[in-house]
Amino acid sequence: MDRTIGDNVANTMLGHDAKETPISGILAGIAFAFASGLGGTFTACNIAAFGAVAPLLGERPSVRSRLLATLRPLGWLSAGMITVSAAYGFIVGLVGTHMPQFSTAPSGTGLSPRSIQSMIVFGVIGLVLIYLGLAALGVVKDPMARISERFPHARMVLMGVLIGGFLIGRPFAMFRQLFRDAAESHNPLYGALAFTLQSVGNILILAVIFMALALLAGSRIQRWFAAKPARAAVITGVAFLVAGVFTFLYWDVRLLARRELIWYPVAPWA
Repeated sequence: MDRTIGDNVANTMLGHDAKETPISGILAGIAFAFASGLGGTFTACNIAAFGAVAPLLGERPSVRSRLLATLRPLGWLSAGMITVSAAYGFIVGLVGTHMPQFSTAPSGTGLSPRSIQSMIVFGVIGLVLIYLGLAALGVVKDPMARISERFPHARMVLMGVLIGGFLIGRPFAMFRQLFRDAAESHNPLYGALAFTLQSVGNILILAVIFMALALLAGSRIQRWFAAKPARAAVITGVAFLVAGVFTFLYWDVRLLARRELIWYPVAPWA
């Protein structure tokens, strides 16, 4: 996914090999941040988040009202995402090269500080998605039920927080390049802006697809959900479970198995 889609999208937008060309200055870094974010669109967390948004497509009498109803959840999702990504970018610019994510030196276990950080972050994200999936299917208690009564968009803010959290652990090659550039700049405002644009680019394509569905087929989708209300819970639950299980197995179990710290059957291409 990263090599075939991510690299090609970023290379096309920037007009050069994104991985091999150094980031020369703040403006180049800003362009690189958005292009690399756009290239990393189709990640498991993004797909799960927008799978959860799908049941929110409403049946509205006019295009304008459907557009406004669609922008509202996207706005709350973006608020959660930007809060995390901007805060982390600010910290990276402030702390600089002392961040664990900057270090690739292996420890006695063969895991670098960057790898350990990735395992912790993605492990937490994966477990949260699994629990939310089980809650959507009614298997466990819904942790968001009470807060959602007071703040209806709390779930979308949480989805945004999880998407923003990808930047804290992500070892995607082009993001590592952006991270090192922000850390070496020692400019917290540049770090916050670059990481924010990276996150915005990360969800832009899916947001456009979601808006198009809302405008062109929103009423039909809503009628389909209304015919059997359980469909929304099933779609949301399955999206969360698939993304959560994949995230935890890929970023935690697989990584430990490749370091021969545990045994786990890993496909040759994984």
